[in-house]
Amino acid sequence: MRDAYANVTVRASLAIATRAASANGSSVDRYGGGAMFQDAAVVVHTGTITDGSHAVDVQESDDNSTWTSVAASELQGSEPSIVAADDDKTFVIGYKGSKRYLRVAVTASGATTGGVYGALVVLASPRNAPVVHA
Repeated sequence: MRDAYANVTVRASLAIATRAASANGSSVDRYGGGAMFQDAAVVVHTGTITDGSHAVDVQESDDNSTWTSVAASELQGSEPSIVAADDDKTFVIGYKGSKRYLRVAVTASGATTGGVYGALVVLASPRNAPVVHA
C-alpha cells in the first residue's frame, strides 16, 4: 500500500499548551510498533505568542535516556526561535539522522506570559507497512 494512511503516522512531542518556561517534549520512538520508520519531520504550530523568545531544539537519542541536540547537518530547514511576530505559524524541520528516539525541547527566555504552541513528529517510510495507528 502506497497511501499516506498506511505509510505515515504522527506523534505528539510537545503538547499544545501555553508556555512561559523551557520544556522537554515526550520522546517519539521511530521503531513505532515494529514499523521502523526511515523518515521523520518535526512540525511546530503556534497560536498566540505574547512575549519572549522560544527556541526550538530537535533532540535525538539511541537509548531514550541520553539526549543531544541534532547537528544542523542532520536537519532540513532550521529550528525556529518563536517570537510574538510568529502568531499562527507552522514550522517544518526535516530529520535526516539515524537515532531511534526523537523529541522536541524548547528554551524560553524573556517570557512572562509566553505563548501557545506545540510540536508533532511526523514519521514516514516504514520498513514494515501498513502502519498500525494507535
